[in-house]
Amino acid sequence: MPEMTFTSRWPDGHELVSYSPSLVVHDHLEAGGRYPVAEFVARSRTALETASERVRARYGVPCSRAAASLAAIEARAAGLDGDVEVTALRPERAA
Repeated sequence: MPEMTFTSRWPDGHELVSYSPSLVVHDHLEAGGRYPVAEFVARSRTALETASERVRARYGVPCSRAAASLAAIEARAAGLDGDVEVTALRPERAA
């Protein structure tokens, strides 16, 4: 199963690198995209939960690293307003 990372820059300047066990994040976030904090969290949640369920379907257990990435995103979002910029999706989407 292909895996990926995505890097986000938060309104306070913090950069966060998150892990996904699936390339499904490309369906929900765009490199260079800017999203209000709540929308970024919602998109990330959908992508990471979908990716984790793909792992569960294949191996019988959800992906703990995806859950940890989501928990870090939700913790970072607490109390922040503004936009989150997605600075990188790796690997990039194949053309």
